[in-house]
Amino acid sequence: MGTNTFHLLIVELPQHPAAGEPTVLLRTKVGVKLGEGGISQGEIAPAAYQRALHTLQAFQEEIELHQVTDVRATATSAVRVARNGTELVKDIFEQTGIRVEVIPGAREAELICQGIRQAVRLGAEPHLMMDIGGGSVEFIIANADTIFWKHSFEIGAQRLLDQFFRHDPMQPADVQAEQQFLGGALAPMLAAAEHFRPVSLIGASGTFDTLGDMQAARSGEDFSHQPPARAISLDSFYHSYDQLLSLTHAERLQLPGMTPLRADMIVVACVLIDFVLKNCRLPHITASAYALKEGLLYEMLHAPRA
Repeated sequence: MGTNTFHLLIVELPQHPAAGEPTVLLRTKVGVKLGEGGISQGEIAPAAYQRALHTLQAFQEEIELHQVTDVRATATSAVRVARNGTELVKDIFEQTGIRVEVIPGAREAELICQGIRQAVRLGAEPHLMMDIGGGSVEFIIANADTIFWKHSFEIGAQRLLDQFFRHDPMQPADVQAEQQFLGGALAPMLAAAEHFRPVSLIGASGTFDTLGDMQAARSGEDFSHQPPARAISLDSFYHSYDQLLSLTHAERLQLPGMTPLRADMIVVACVLIDFVLKNCRLPHITASAYALKEGLLYEMLHAPRA
């Protein structure tokens, strides 16, 4: 249960643990916009609250249809910080029977890292991982085996949108104000990057998915099925960034690969990506289609069995 998007992943386990990978039966997502209209005031707004309940009821129908025996549900930034987050968790349980675990930011970062490791071959060198959610942004510096540093910052795209998206298209003064804010807010990440010297940026979240889709569309490729990982060149990112900064909402919606859910948030998110690339001197981007839910699934599959 993210601040923008709710995800449902249903898998069937092999008969024997050593018999191979689980089979994906259903992978779906719904743009709930849980943070819309309230996250910057520390509240889940009434309309968003109802969208959340409606979505969980629909997910529960799928869970029952697939005869699922083991359900794990997690909620992140919006529920974590909202005054009525506990109330929403209670209502979800009463209406669907689904028990939602509200996870802290550090735990969220660990699961994102584990998910990315299933999609991207990391090796021994450290990489900077980044997941831009609606409520929070997680940064992790890790390689294939070790997490060297991790932190969750409550500066997600919905919060940045509320604070800095004052004009459409976004004006240079707005971009400068956001980057100045990020310079202070992300000081711990910049210090960690200076210390560990990551060799690339690995991005997980809808923003990076959309940037990958926009790149694929420009190349005439089919972007209806995302690979687990794909490279986004700096030239491609800045081509998209320049476009996004110059177009209105209606014009951004016309871009091949764009989704209505992302059309505004992606602008402030790209300001953030630009800030990270330049300040950490990172030469290329890999977009990971796997993140928190795949990390949680990996953990469940590899937990010691009673």
